[in-house]
Amino acid sequence: MTSLLVTQGQWKGQEFAFADAEITIGRDEDCDIQLLDDSKVSRHHAKITPNNGEWYLSDLDSANGTFLNGEAVSAALLKESDAVAIGDTTFVFRSDAAAAAAPQRAGSEAAPQRADPDAKTLTTADDLKLVEQMRQSMDAIRREVGKIIIGQEDVLNEILMCIIAGGHALLIGLPGLAKTLTVNTIAKVLDMKFKRIQFTPDLMPSDITGTEVLETDQVTQQKQFRFMQGPIFCNMLLADEINRTPPKTQAALLEAMQEKQVSVGKEVYKLDKPFFVLATQNPIEQEGTYPLPEAQLDRFMFNIFVDYPTLEEEITVISRTTMTAGAEPQVVIDKQAVIHLQEVVRKIPVSQHVISYAVGLVRATRPGDALAPECTKKYVSTGAGPRAGQFLILAAKARAVLEGRIHVSCNDIRSAAMPVLRHRVLTNFSADSEGINSVEIVKRLLAEVKEPGAEAYEPSASDKKKK
Repeated sequence: MTSLLVTQGQWKGQEFAFADAEITIGRDEDCDIQLLDDSKVSRHHAKITPNNGEWYLSDLDSANGTFLNGEAVSAALLKESDAVAIGDTTFVFRSDAAAAAAPQRAGSEAAPQRADPDAKTLTTADDLKLVEQMRQSMDAIRREVGKIIIGQEDVLNEILMCIIAGGHALLIGLPGLAKTLTVNTIAKVLDMKFKRIQFTPDLMPSDITGTEVLETDQVTQQKQFRFMQGPIFCNMLLADEINRTPPKTQAALLEAMQEKQVSVGKEVYKLDKPFFVLATQNPIEQEGTYPLPEAQLDRFMFNIFVDYPTLEEEITVISRTTMTAGAEPQVVIDKQAVIHLQEVVRKIPVSQHVISYAVGLVRATRPGDALAPECTKKYVSTGAGPRAGQFLILAAKARAVLEGRIHVSCNDIRSAAMPVLRHRVLTNFSADSEGINSVEIVKRLLAEVKEPGAEAYEPSASDKKKK
């Protein structure tokens, strides 16, 4: 395994590991290593290419040149500990990153203010290998799920993004659109223990979490309490029609979703990893329901909408489901791989350019914000909180991993914006009277909120003083 250790510049202290594949360095979103905060770096500045076990550095006609050990080069062979300078960033080339100890993030006095000082980086061979395999794994997952579920690729992608980001999802769709079957099939393909709870008005919290029963020991004849686990003790929980049960029972899920544990009496019981809650709601049948409060809605990372199938898909569904049973889906990746992916997602670095764009989108949903666009001030009563920004970044990281990438772009943020924001933007009377819902608001924000330009990343006065 080969790597570039950053010794100076925006990502100081971070090590980028890569396998036998070409990598590109520059300011553009499609670069493998992005140096967005550096105005001296071209969009596609340089590349490193493997050839028969050796690595070659090539300049891509950059404006300010690429330097190897202090000398400007157009193309050169890289050797162990060579110093590569691109703009204000200096990399040290390492030919065996797997054997090297993982570097620690530099102290706060040395680390750039625009980078996350607590971020962990991809430094192990196992991490990178797993990410590289995800593109093939995603194709296999789609094939296996496709044995049972026809179409709904966006729903599948969003559920998988939510799972490996460590979040939970709210699934909205009409009856008969295979929501339960989809979740059950995904659980089989990911080798997860699946449980389903049908929420009803008479459901009690103990029906979900479990309860203590009094038993008599057959040997000592002593009576003692024994905890009997409820259906929440699983890897993937389907909370079917969660708005059919009273708030007290809805709230029984909150501790499990946030803390990954259940408290019963004086005892706390940890849930097995991974743990994922997917709650369904019927969007049209609201009589006798208990709508989830905004605070509980905010706990769900994604709001995923399941639409009708296309004409061709519906014909295939009818043909297949009225014949004999088809092939059973096979396991593609196991639970340990899912847990590993969740850890890898947290390690992937995100540039300040992307973070600023995510924060800009979230703040644009708040009518009281000075920079909110006119559509927000006119149609929105309450906007999204900081948790929405956290989920946007995590979802963008998860999307990158599922596509086999270790860099995050603004396009990943845009792809995650709708499921993250649609249930966090509350419309007012003006919007309701004009038939404008939160989905339309998010679409308008995506069109109006522009990606930060290079001028937004000029060094601050304090940064210039440090230099």
